[in-house]
Amino acid sequence: MKIKNFVSMVLGVLGGCSFSLGMCMCLLPQWDAFQPGLIAGAAGLVLLLAILPVRRVMEGKAPIRLNPRTLLLTAFGVVSCLFFGLGLSFVMVWGLLLPGIAAGLFGIVMLLCLVPMCLGLKKD
Repeated sequence: MKIKNFVSMVLGVLGGCSFSLGMCMCLLPQWDAFQPGLIAGAAGLVLLLAILPVRRVMEGKAPIRLNPRTLLLTAFGVVSCLFFGLGLSFVMVWGLLLPGIAAGLFGIVMLLCLVPMCLGLKKD
């Protein structure tokens, strides 16, 4: 295993576990741990976001430049995830099956559209 893959794996596992535990602490009122959960979730998010620049440095690539296309693709991805999560909430929290399925599928289709938007379509 290459060092860059190992570092990415460790950062991903630590960040993912910290983020998910922090969100559970925030969202489960039985735990009564909103503030520590917020700190743990933020630390996990920082670790997960640190993967990208650390990996790029280890590969010897230039840093990512923020241009309008990158910002629009990021915003589209965030909105897609929000639609997907809205569909899950409709079904699991509010019990609205058909609107939840529709919103979730719409979010999935939007997420699938990100692949050709980012990579483009190539003619054989």
